[in-house]
Amino acid sequence: MSVVPFEVTGSGSVGPASARRGSRLALPVALGLLALPLITAAHHSRPAPYGDHVTVHARVADGTAAPELRTTGRSVRAYDPATGRPRWTYSREGARPLALLPVPGHAVALWSDGLVTDTARADGSNVRWHRAIPGSAPWLRSPAAREAAGVLQPLDPRGRMLAVVTPQRIAAYRSADGDLRWVLPARGGCAFEPARAVRHRGALMVAQPCDDPATPWTSQLIAVDGLGRIVPRRTPLGNELPGGAPGDVPTRAEKELAAPR
Repeated sequence: MSVVPFEVTGSGSVGPASARRGSRLALPVALGLLALPLITAAHHSRPAPYGDHVTVHARVADGTAAPELRTTGRSVRAYDPATGRPRWTYSREGARPLALLPVPGHAVALWSDGLVTDTARADGSNVRWHRAIPGSAPWLRSPAAREAAGVLQPLDPRGRMLAVVTPQRIAAYRSADGDLRWVLPARGGCAFEPARAVRHRGALMVAQPCDDPATPWTSQLIAVDGLGRIVPRRTPLGNELPGGAPGDVPTRAEKELAAPR
C-alpha cells in the first residue's frame, strides 16, 4: 500500500498543498460511490443466458405425476395431468420451439435458432443445459425440415441418451448433463432424413438416401442406439456419468435388443 505525503504547519493544521491532494483523492472516491448503484442495477438487469424466460405457475410436491408437455406459440408449457392447470412456461427471446421430446424427468426442446434445451420436467425449476446444433438453423427454417419432424429421438427406453438427427449428422447427447457422446456424419453424397426415422426393437433406423443411384440400399439405411452405430464387433464408448453413476449404462436386456440380428 502506498503512503500519501502531507504537510503540517507549525500550529498542527493541514496546509494548502495537503488540502489540494485530499481533494484529488476525494473525487475518485465520490465518483466510485455514485457509480455503485448503476453497476448494481446493470448486474440485475442483465438478460438471462440464451434469452431464457422460465415462469413457474404452481409449486410441485415430490412424487407428483409428470406434467403433460405442449408447445404453445413461442413457448413450451407443462400442464398438471390431474387439474389441467399450467405448472410452468419456458420461452426464449427470438426463437420458437419446433419439436418437443418428453422423457422421464426431462423436457427436451428444439428451437428455431438451432438450439436444443433440457428443462426439469416436473417443476420447470431450471434449464439444465443448452446445446447448439451447428449449421442447422437455415435448414430448420426451410420446408425440407418438415417442421423438425424426427429430429429429436430417444436412443433408449428411459431417454438417457438423445439423438439429434439433421441431414449432415446424427449427434448423441447424454440427457443427464447434455454431454456430447458421439457424432455420426452422413456418407459423402448422402444425407440423413429425420422424418423417415423409425424404431425397431432397441435400434433407431434412419434413412440416408444418396445421390448416386448405384449406392446399395444397405448403405442408405443406418441403425444406431445409445452406444453409436450398430455394426458387427463394434467397440462403443461407454455413456456412464463420471464416477460410474448407476442407471446410465444400458441394461443387459437393452443390449440384447440392440444387438445386430
